[in-house]
Amino acid sequence: MSTLMQQIIQRAKSDKQRIVLPESLEERTLTAADMALADDLADIILIGPRADIMALGQKLGLTHLDKATIIDPATSDKTETYAQLLFQLRQKKGMTLELARKQVLDPLYFGCLIIKSGDADGQISGALSTTGDTLRPALQIIKCAPGISCVSGAMLIISERTQYGEGGVLVYGDVAVTPMPDASQLAQIAVCTAQTAKSVAGIAEPKVAMLSFSTKGSAKHEVVDKVVEATRLAKQLDPTLDVDGELQADAALVAAVGEKKAPGSKIAGHANVLIFPNLECGNIGYKLTQRLGGADAIGPILQGIARPVNDLSRGCSVDDVYKMIAITACQAQDAK
Repeated sequence: MSTLMQQIIQRAKSDKQRIVLPESLEERTLTAADMALADDLADIILIGPRADIMALGQKLGLTHLDKATIIDPATSDKTETYAQLLFQLRQKKGMTLELARKQVLDPLYFGCLIIKSGDADGQISGALSTTGDTLRPALQIIKCAPGISCVSGAMLIISERTQYGEGGVLVYGDVAVTPMPDASQLAQIAVCTAQTAKSVAGIAEPKVAMLSFSTKGSAKHEVVDKVVEATRLAKQLDPTLDVDGELQADAALVAAVGEKKAPGSKIAGHANVLIFPNLECGNIGYKLTQRLGGADAIGPILQGIARPVNDLSRGCSVDDVYKMIAITACQAQDAK
C-alpha cells in the first residue's frame, strides 16, 4: 500500500465519520465493512434486513459486524420521516407522497436521506449499481455543493518520479463524469479538484494547471479560449486558488519548460493538480500515466456534491471498497 494511502487511512481514523454502505448484501462490500470496523476506520451504517446481513456475515466468517449500525428501511421508525423529507424535496418535480414511500425503500435513496437528515456523513455504492443509480439520489436529495452545478471525478496519481507534483503525487480532473464541460463547468472542476487535493491527497497548497495544447497564446483556437475563460472564472469562484492557464502539460510539470514557455507563472513547472479540457483527455491522460508511466491511480473520487457520495466499479475488490471508505471519510471531514 502506498504511503499516501496509508496517510489517508490515518486521517480517516483520526476523526471517524459515519459512512453508509447501502449494498450491504454484496459480499465484497460487507467484507470491507467488517475490515473497516475491525480497524476503527469509520462508523459503518449498513442498509438492509439485520438477519440477512448477519447471516451473510456468518457465512463469510466476518466477526465485527456487531459494531455496525444496521437499518432496514422496511421496519425503521425513521422511514416515514424520510419519505416525508423526500416528498418535500421532490414535490415540485412531480413526486407524490405515495411514490416517496415506495422510493424510500430503495437503499441508495434511503442512505442519501440519512445523510440529508444529518445522521450520516457519506455514502459509497457501485459494486452492484450503475454510476447513474449512485448519482441520481445524491443529486436529487443531497444536491451539489454551494456554487457548484456539475459533478466531476478526480484521480489520485502516485508516481515514483518525485520531481513531479507534490513529491510524485498529483490529482487529475475530470476523469469520470462530465464529457464536454463549458468554461463555467471547467472552472468548477478546477475548484473541486483542488479541494480534493487538500482533503484527500493532503496537499496543503494545490497548484492548479489548466491544461491545453497551447501555452499562453502559443496557439489560437476556440477550445483554447475556453480554457483561458475557465481559468478566469476559477479565480472568481475561489480567489484564494493558485491557478494558471492555459498551459501545456510539459509547461505545467517541468520547471525548465515552464520558465521558458510561461515566464513569471507561479504554477508553470510546479503544478500538482492538472485540469483537463474535457473528459476524453482526462480519461486518456490518467490511463496513459498509469500504464506507460507506471503510476498508481486511485479513484475516481466523485466531487461537487454537498456531502461525499462515491461510486465503485462493479469489478471492484474488497481492498478497493476499504480504500474508498477511507477516502470518503476524509472528504466528509472537510465537508463539515
